Amino acid sequence: MKSKLFILVALAIFCLLAGSAGAQDDSFTLTIMHTNDVHGDHEPQRSGDGGAARLATVVKQIRAEGGNSLLLDAGDRFTGTLFHVQYRGQDSVEIMNAMGYEALALGNHEFDDGSEVLAAFIKGLNFPSLSANIDFSADPLLAGLAEPAVVLEVGGEPIGIIGLTAPETEILAKPSKELVFHYNLVEITQQQVDALTAQGVNKIILLSHIGYSADLEVAQGVSGVDIVVGGHTNTLLSNTYVDARGEYPTVLESANGEPILVVQADTKTIYLGRLDVEFDGAGLLTDWDGDTILLSRYISPDPDMSALIAELAAPIAELQAQPVGESAIALTGTNPRLCRIQECLLGVVITDAIMENTGVDIVLQNGGGIRADIDAGEVTLGEVLNVLPFGNLISTLELTGADVLAALENGVSQVELDADGNPMVDGAAGRFPQVAGMRYTFDASQEAGARIVSAEVLQDGAYQALDMDAVYRVATNDYMRGGGDGYAILESNAINPYDLGSPLDQVVADYIAANSPLQAELQGRISHQMG
Repeated sequence: MKSKLFILVALAIFCLLAGSAGAQDDSFTLTIMHTNDVHGDHEPQRSGDGGAARLATVVKQIRAEGGNSLLLDAGDRFTGTLFHVQYRGQDSVEIMNAMGYEALALGNHEFDDGSEVLAAFIKGLNFPSLSANIDFSADPLLAGLAEPAVVLEVGGEPIGIIGLTAPETEILAKPSKELVFHYNLVEITQQQVDALTAQGVNKIILLSHIGYSADLEVAQGVSGVDIVVGGHTNTLLSNTYVDARGEYPTVLESANGEPILVVQADTKTIYLGRLDVEFDGAGLLTDWDGDTILLSRYISPDPDMSALIAELAAPIAELQAQPVGESAIALTGTNPRLCRIQECLLGVVITDAIMENTGVDIVLQNGGGIRADIDAGEVTLGEVLNVLPFGNLISTLELTGADVLAALENGVSQVELDADGNPMVDGAAGRFPQVAGMRYTFDASQEAGARIVSAEVLQDGAYQALDMDAVYRVATNDYMRGGGDGYAILESNAINPYDLGSPLDQVVADYIAANSPLQAELQGRISHQMG
């Protein structure tokens, strides 16, 4: 009897161990490497950290470990440096193909230069470009090029990847009118998840260019997504660096109660995100680890990538070196991105330059159109183009005071406050208005559309209250005049508009030259108060 009992117990233990081993055999590990918001920043930063050559070194090291891996990008390869001014995305085509990226979510800035440039970019890539919430079918140049989702085989397992693009791209960039942007991101994502699940895919990544807060909402609103690799808000998530916005990964619960991980890796090729995950046989996450990796100046740059970057940089070196003047002080506002929440020195210089060029009453310049700082000392044309890389022209128009107020309300509508009631830089919107010829006060604790506390126009050397019925001469850039960044009022209500003014970058370069050495200071044109 004891012998029979012993055998039964032994068999039970064997079956338990065998079942455990079988489950262990069904597990799948994956390393996700990811970047976002590169913005043509392929060279090291002033600190010496970062750059595509160091990124290539770390990617090769991780791949050499021999595990299953993916290299993904969450969008905004375009716009920000002279590399993009020179190559219009073909710089990233060469770099990303050489590095072996496997999928890209289209960011809003990929639409800055129109459909022809974007089509050439997508066609040049050796891997899929993704966006599930844009209907490309009516655009003859883009139809059929981007996909809503893709299934990649990694280590014998199908991995589903869904792309999302910020739906506000239709006002943040210059997409063709034929494109249709869908705003219900939870519904769109769930449709793609269901389609992938029907194909037998049970490991799904959302490659998203919608921003960190939106990622959190979508992550908790869908079922079946395991990981969100994000971009758009340049958010640093990390367990190591003190200025990180949150933990890496951010761990949430999806709509069906399963764990879902959200990651993002700052901007400008300064970090590489590395997320190591394990799935069970049913495709459920069972373990995870990882962090953003600083591409430190102590990492040896990959020689092949260094050679490619040097080759790409050669034609623009001469452009970068042309001096236009001097600045007695550093012209700041983009690091951190203060031009998006308050008056900044670059905003003062740019709006003053426009004012001098046009002689209007009021100048409006979106803070998001200001892309880089300038050090004190000699100022080169390359530095000016880094600040203003979009190739905008100056537009002039007339607006009633009521429409000027409406434009200001749009500009401050997306400012968010921290726990102390101060405007937050992290995730700040690019529509925030830098001004000349006027001053305004806003209260971001109020509802959007009712935040301007006061607005005054400089007339005959003194500030006068903005007259709702008066007509003012206004200058801005052609992007804003066309309704970009939500400034629809500048398109719909413009009186006598003219959109073929001088190139904005040249006007600023000429202003610096004429006023060298430039002495700029804050003017008190913008203030925030809580009522």
